[in-house]
Amino acid sequence: MSILCDTQIRELIGIEPFEENVKRSGQVSYGVSSYGYDVRVGGLFKIFTNVNSAVIDPKRFSEESFVTLDTNETGKDHVLIPPNSFALCETVETVTMPRGYLAICVGKSTYARCGIIVNVTPIEPEWRGKITLEISNTTPLPAKIYANEGIAQLIFLKADQVCARSYADKHGKYQDQRGLTLPKVD
Repeated sequence: MSILCDTQIRELIGIEPFEENVKRSGQVSYGVSSYGYDVRVGGLFKIFTNVNSAVIDPKRFSEESFVTLDTNETGKDHVLIPPNSFALCETVETVTMPRGYLAICVGKSTYARCGIIVNVTPIEPEWRGKITLEISNTTPLPAKIYANEGIAQLIFLKADQVCARSYADKHGKYQDQRGLTLPKVD
């Protein structure tokens, strides 16, 4: 396997809207970098709360477990994630992975240095859609997350051989997700 550089990412990976990584004063960076692509967090957040004393069950997920905040409706440029809690959100970018490629998503150091962790499973060959991100606030303090700014970096890997069965071939349950998608069990 090899890691794609900026010119290969531009040529081979479908990312819309595609941005160059330029200095943006006062913002967390985003866009293509030397060996990755920094995605932005969108404006829609589902922040987990224990107000209803719900139990998190991946097989029977209840929407009672969170409150929904949309920065486009509130007019704010950020949301607050409570201490020791987390939020689900979506990327601004839509990603289309070619068959012979895989992406790993890691959190940006600006947030990691504040105790904020981003988690995403690998983006499989021929997966398409907006990426649903999980952002954890591991601190005992509220954490500010800025909408429409960088949150995580995708690192693209080229396989030595093309897989026999891609995400599209197996009709993956998260294929073509258009926005923030909650857990599903088929």
